[in-house]
Amino acid sequence: MAPRRPDARHRLPRLRHWRDWQSLAYLVALPVLAAWQWVHGFQVVLYALMLFLTLGIGVIHHNHVHLRMWRGRRMNRLTDFWITLLQGHPTFVFWPAHVANHHRHRHGPKDVARTYRFGGDTNHLIGYLLHPFQAVWVLMPVFFGWLARLHRHHRGAWRYCMAQYALWLASWTVLLAVDWRKALLFVIVPQLHGLHWLLATNYLQHAHADGRKTPRKGASGDTRGSQLNYARNFEGLVNPLLFNIGLHTAHHENPHAHWSELTHLHHTRYRAQVASVLNEGGLVPYMVRVFVLGTVWPRFRSRSLMPPDSPIS
Repeated sequence: MAPRRPDARHRLPRLRHWRDWQSLAYLVALPVLAAWQWVHGFQVVLYALMLFLTLGIGVIHHNHVHLRMWRGRRMNRLTDFWITLLQGHPTFVFWPAHVANHHRHRHGPKDVARTYRFGGDTNHLIGYLLHPFQAVWVLMPVFFGWLARLHRHHRGAWRYCMAQYALWLASWTVLLAVDWRKALLFVIVPQLHGLHWLLATNYLQHAHADGRKTPRKGASGDTRGSQLNYARNFEGLVNPLLFNIGLHTAHHENPHAHWSELTHLHHTRYRAQVASVLNEGGLVPYMVRVFVLGTVWPRFRSRSLMPPDSPIS
């Protein structure tokens, strides 16, 4: 007689991909470091590591929305709530802002938070610092409109989103009541730092890229290359540390691929088809060159791939 298979309710949770053990390590390390410093006091090195981990949490959030981390619904929902607590805002906002908007319109004229919407087609330090605030301003109506439609047509999903809001606000309320100074230093400021970077990443990946809806033909008459020039890629250390977030073209073209597959996709399918100026080395050298040196010396600045006669609005 064949042995009985264990009931699905009693199976151990399984990750969709083994590489997400790195994601789990980040999700555990951030609150552990915050709790340790809450009890033992501020440590510069540990605090700097916390700030870095807030970047990782933002990327994990992004990846989890595109491809759920677990094979079971319960663990995926628990992960939603855990990321909500660590990130400092509900996880659902990625759906209307990122999936339904950014991935759909790919930095084109209908992309609500396209970088060239704010002050023209720029790529400089001020634009980078301001972009998160500008993006939040135009994305808020998108969030509320999406929630209103959920309330009318999908009450269960709406209640799930409201539960995330409630958990986030309750966590801030409790921590501020216990010790508002520590709450600000070890929880809220790191969360805001991570959110700023998460939104500013859009500027890093798309400023001065080609955001036109109808691309021009290349020298050979082929439009494929110019169609892929809507994003910038970074090929340095940022990728093993932050889940291949730098390989943006491959991600846009394969939004449901696991992040660990993007290196292969980038090098075999897309790198040669993207304008060479959009394939950068390290993220930090790029930022130093364009945002710091470019402020003083024009030769270090990037050049827009949008033609002069393109309507910018």
